[in-house]
Amino acid sequence: MSIHQRLAKLNPRQQEAVRYIDGPCLVLAGAGSGKTSVITTKIAYLVQECGMSARRIAAVTFTNKAAREMKERVGQMLKGKEGHGLTVSTFHTLGLNIIRGELKALGYKPGFSLFDPEDAKALLRDLMNKDAQVDAEQINAVQAQISQWKNDLILPGEALSHAADDDQHFAARVYEAYGRHLKAYNAVDFDDLILLPVALLQRDPEALARWRRKIHYMLVDEYQDTNVSQYLLVKLLMEERKTFTVVGDDDQSIYAWRGARPENLVTLGEDFPRLNVIKLEQNYRSTGTILRAANTLIANNPHVYEKTLWSEMGQGAPIRVVVNRHEEAEAERVASEILTRRIKERAEWRDFAVLYRGNFQARLLELKLQHYQIPYKLSGGTSFFSRNEIKDAMAYLRLLINPADDNAFLRIVNVPRREIGPGTLEKLANYATERGVSLFDACHELGLEQQLPARAVECLGRFTHFIDGVRRRMDQGDALAAIRGMLHEMDYEAWLYQNASAPTIAEKRMANVWTLIDQLEKSMKPALGNESPEERAEQAGEEDDAETDDVEAAISRLVLRDILEQQAEEDDTDRVQLLTMHASKGLEFPHVYLMGLEEELLPHRNAIEAGTVEEERRLAYVGITRARQTLTLTLARQRKAFGELMDCVPSRFLDELPPDDLEWEGRPDREDPDKKQARGQDAIAGLRSLLG
Repeated sequence: MSIHQRLAKLNPRQQEAVRYIDGPCLVLAGAGSGKTSVITTKIAYLVQECGMSARRIAAVTFTNKAAREMKERVGQMLKGKEGHGLTVSTFHTLGLNIIRGELKALGYKPGFSLFDPEDAKALLRDLMNKDAQVDAEQINAVQAQISQWKNDLILPGEALSHAADDDQHFAARVYEAYGRHLKAYNAVDFDDLILLPVALLQRDPEALARWRRKIHYMLVDEYQDTNVSQYLLVKLLMEERKTFTVVGDDDQSIYAWRGARPENLVTLGEDFPRLNVIKLEQNYRSTGTILRAANTLIANNPHVYEKTLWSEMGQGAPIRVVVNRHEEAEAERVASEILTRRIKERAEWRDFAVLYRGNFQARLLELKLQHYQIPYKLSGGTSFFSRNEIKDAMAYLRLLINPADDNAFLRIVNVPRREIGPGTLEKLANYATERGVSLFDACHELGLEQQLPARAVECLGRFTHFIDGVRRRMDQGDALAAIRGMLHEMDYEAWLYQNASAPTIAEKRMANVWTLIDQLEKSMKPALGNESPEERAEQAGEEDDAETDDVEAAISRLVLRDILEQQAEEDDTDRVQLLTMHASKGLEFPHVYLMGLEEELLPHRNAIEAGTVEEERRLAYVGITRARQTLTLTLARQRKAFGELMDCVPSRFLDELPPDDLEWEGRPDREDPDKKQARGQDAIAGLRSLLG
């Protein structure tokens, strides 16, 4: 299909957004208005119609899933060499590419490590334990504060002057030590992926000129979710050419707690006075009734750019508001109704989604769904590979096959505790950097004795001697037996019991580790005898090394699976979807249930106290606009809190919806008695058909 045929499929506003290339452009894209089509078609338009080289274009978004989807769609339009060199990535991947290209200017060595939030937390725990015993809550608070400072471009040396109280003063001191240790380990954390490139481009005109020559046009998706540093990254790269398109919706900005600033849409107009604003208001997802409710609700928030969603999908069914006696009745009602509706309407399980404000609301619902044998998928659960015990075991496996993996070394050198503190590791890292060797190799060098006390050298030597011994046993025979022996020898199970809040939790965690080792064994089996005849001929005479090679290949496959697990595709099996409103953003479902429309739940108590109800209203707007055909809002008159039943107040958001579009149930003052009787008969008929 040619670019002209693709353009002909878009509506007039979408076509305008694609064709405008002469200056800065803000596409204000309402929910379900086809923004991804605009971005992907515009990339093809720039290459095929405007003659721009794909390698000069960068399209950025926030999640791997969104970047992957965009890349696939562009790949269908730009064939062969046409799309060569195009950048379609997350903000953080773009930042990582800039760091890799500017290692010398930033003062890092090749092969630097990327600390994930758990790695960073482990380092903070060690640093903070030097001052006093600290609990997980304090570590999380300091980590969040450091993250906020980094997102606001406040460097370690500047944090003290921004500290408003004793807690922030303490966090600022930790931040300074944390930054020093990261640099010594030749490591960066997740927030550094934006902070470091922005700080570099601000202070180094030559680096800025290099990247401006590389990127001639930028497209940014979900622009309302940008924080201070992400906004500045786009501004620095595009300030000279002023050739960019950002796509966003201030009404769907729901990540303020993560640093997102919907006001960046306003700042953009101030920084780029020639900004062309194009509104996409036609919705291709929902019925007129659902959109009217969304528009009426969000009109209660202040707006710089007004917009009103509309649809050609017809008016559709009224929005139902179901009042229940208590939370158990609410969960029972949702579960039983999904069951009867599936039969009566011949729907699939996957057509139904239940959204809620907090994960705790899913517990009762899960029990009810299990009772009715309704298959469901709970989004936002902990991934197997993101559990601490699995990360520890994976780090040991990574170090066994690659002793130069400094990140793995740092994670487990003191797990279980081996009296190796952050001060020792900082000096070790500095020594390794000077010598140009890995941390593991540095532990074997005699020169280390000049840098560290004898006790520290002895502790490090014991650890590396232990790992060397396991590697030797792997080379000599049964590699899996050597790995299992390693876990027993270092008594990792005792370490779990020491650090768990209850023995049953430690038991489950150890069971997870053995599950991983079983997976490793299963992963080795396909590798055996799976080669082509030519490969087998090449490997003749190498039987002695086969087991070690197989275990290395299997561990590499597990590491890859770990990465893929974090970027998992959407599960399209036929199950009811349970997810928070935050997690539902970007998704859509034929039938949506929004649970817990009560004050202090939606809007949340914290938002009411902090005066941030506008963000909660945007969250409710996101929830409503996930629905394509039907929308049901539920609430309870009473809910359990601290072991006793408390009376609930209906959410203020219910009063902000158009009353003529609502159909109330369970509220005699607003309920139609004839409809109530008809519903009862429907429920009986549904149960009869089930039993029949």
